Amino acid sequence: MDLVPALEEPLKKVLGPATAKVMAEHLGLHTVGDLLHHYPRRYEERGQLTHLADLPMDEHVTVVAQVADARLHSFASSRAPRGRGQRLEVTITDGHGRLQLVFFGNGVHKPHKELLPGTRAMFAGKVSVFNRRLQLAHPAYELLRGDSDETVETWAGALIPIYPATAKLESWKIGKALQTVLPSAQEAVDPLPASLREGRGLLPLPEALLKIHRPHTPADIEDARSRLKWDEAFVLQVALARRRHADAQLPAVARRPKPDGLLAAFDDRLPFTLTEGQRTVSGEIFRDLATEHPMHRLLQGEVGSGKTMVALRAMLAVVDAGGQAALLAPTEVLAQQHHRSITEMMGELASWGLWREAPPQKDGGGRREGGMLGGAENATKVVLLTGSMGAAARRQALLDLVTGEAGIVIGTHALIEDKVQFHDLGLVVVDEQHRFGVEQRDALRGKGKQPPHLLVMTATPIPRTVAMTVFGDLETSVLDQLPAGRSPIASHVVPAADKPHFLARAWERVREEVEKGHQAYVVCPRIGDEDDDPKAARKKATGAGGEDADRRPPLAVLEVADQLAAGPLKGLRVEVLHGRMQPDDKDAVMRRFAAGDTDVLVATTVIEVGVNVPNATAMVIMDADRFGVSQLHQLRGRVGRGSAPGLCLLVTDMPEASPARQRLAAVASTLDGFELSRIDLEQRREGDVLGQAQSGTRSSLRMLAVIDDEEVIAAAREEAAAVVAADPDLTGLPALRTALDALLDAEREQYLEKG
Repeated sequence: MDLVPALEEPLKKVLGPATAKVMAEHLGLHTVGDLLHHYPRRYEERGQLTHLADLPMDEHVTVVAQVADARLHSFASSRAPRGRGQRLEVTITDGHGRLQLVFFGNGVHKPHKELLPGTRAMFAGKVSVFNRRLQLAHPAYELLRGDSDETVETWAGALIPIYPATAKLESWKIGKALQTVLPSAQEAVDPLPASLREGRGLLPLPEALLKIHRPHTPADIEDARSRLKWDEAFVLQVALARRRHADAQLPAVARRPKPDGLLAAFDDRLPFTLTEGQRTVSGEIFRDLATEHPMHRLLQGEVGSGKTMVALRAMLAVVDAGGQAALLAPTEVLAQQHHRSITEMMGELASWGLWREAPPQKDGGGRREGGMLGGAENATKVVLLTGSMGAAARRQALLDLVTGEAGIVIGTHALIEDKVQFHDLGLVVVDEQHRFGVEQRDALRGKGKQPPHLLVMTATPIPRTVAMTVFGDLETSVLDQLPAGRSPIASHVVPAADKPHFLARAWERVREEVEKGHQAYVVCPRIGDEDDDPKAARKKATGAGGEDADRRPPLAVLEVADQLAAGPLKGLRVEVLHGRMQPDDKDAVMRRFAAGDTDVLVATTVIEVGVNVPNATAMVIMDADRFGVSQLHQLRGRVGRGSAPGLCLLVTDMPEASPARQRLAAVASTLDGFELSRIDLEQRREGDVLGQAQSGTRSSLRMLAVIDDEEVIAAAREEAAAVVAADPDLTGLPALRTALDALLDAEREQYLEKG
């Protein structure tokens, strides 16, 4: 973060090439500054012992413990000299629990001499189970010895930093490397304005770095963490505030609906009353559209909260004002579903058919209004544009867009192609934005004569803190109220391996729903014909927890559909739907299911978002543990969309104590998407909040936890807005500018510029 010469020094010059290579390859650390910002994960007090009962399975851990017992065993071995091998078993304790260490062969001699009963040390290794006992096999260790001039109290009370480490580089080796570079912390340039630092009572950066790595008291740790969290939150929020400020300077065409125009006609025809949330959010959007700067708004809401209705009213307002609106959907199934549902909602306002003999006049925006057989006075043409359309239909759609005859276009990535030109693009609506790269979104926004207004929608609930970071350049609207008439959804975990009769009962429940006149979904992780290699299939659909590396391949749509049709669902009308079908075939399957001509639809996650069949009341998700928390919540939202109660059954063969089962239990326990999003984030952690990097990569946030540090993030957002308003180019804050440049490498800068 602090690019000054001392902190830019390559580690190979300071620590030597061998250590530097390991740090670069395994921890992503290249410079002195990188290492100074590699903070301890936790601290141990040298006189105290790690609580061994809390150790996570299959993870690399560092513990402080005392040797309770050490025994050297001999055993017959054809590989050992003289046919006898040696095994050293060392038992360590925290005073309550015990953990076994095992050393074999030539590796027993040194620990046999050093790990005597009563010895305290740090031990590092991977936790495993052998004969139902926790153990570390061949752990690395570092004896804890006091310096000659230390008192017993000083030695025992010293805080030992435990660093994120790897099997190639133990925590104490990282600590020794930090001891070498720590003097350079004095040269760290402080990015926080002095007034902010003093007003918030924060440590100077050099002092914070010293205290985080070499604390004397727990208060030192707390003070250092508070300061370093502010660094990350503030610099990130400044980046986002500058993006918002730049957007506010851009010109845009104000789009105000006519009092007696298309939007008013649509509202008059609505057979139901909008929810209070829909009215409030629509008001926020209409105020943004009426300004001469582009709207940048995130609309998030629960599954089924009516986001499409809100987005449609925004699009109609823009068409009213002579502009065009484009809805970008991630899949053809969803684009077709949106096109079908929007034209149904608009009715005669979505003009279709042939032009009358007398050609209609064009309005001021160049768009023909009404004048169609069966069309209303204020009607507009609603067109669909996807990659699989026939040449003639595609040519007509492109013509409708460039002439302005089509007020609304709904499409997939095909909308982004160079050939697609608009007469006057006024609004871009991006559905399920996380399914698109920023380049794709930017390409569509670039098709307007001036920057169009932008409405980004997601049905994946986002905690407020994440919205302030990941979407910090967008204003946020939340729909958390379901429309009247929606039914509750009961969710249950079905442990197929433990209780196979539960799965048999699940299929009985599906039959019962069909007998009542309803329909059901069965969801599987994969299609079934995409790979001949079982290992590839297994890897492709491994769940969020990664617990199933050696499991059977995930269940597949084509296999499960055949088994169900010939077995427990024999006699029912079963069809399949997956992403590799031809678009016309997919659309035909969805149309039959929506019309009630299919009883059970066996599908992949192609039905995850947007699919709306109110008569579908049951969903069985096979190998549910292979899906993420948010994805399960999305899938479940496909049922319970009508007046009849919904049922979602999460089938798994994972054991009850596994993290995968705990995820499923969390999903089954609540319908609150915001609560589930917190659980999901806690399990995945943040990933890289600046954008394209996915969870599992090294995060740009080392100290700040977006789920826990809401107050810091909110305060930093306010401070950043004030700083940028006073000095948008940060000319008076060169240290902050330097920190910003370090945070925003080329890829991230591009992400924020295009966001």
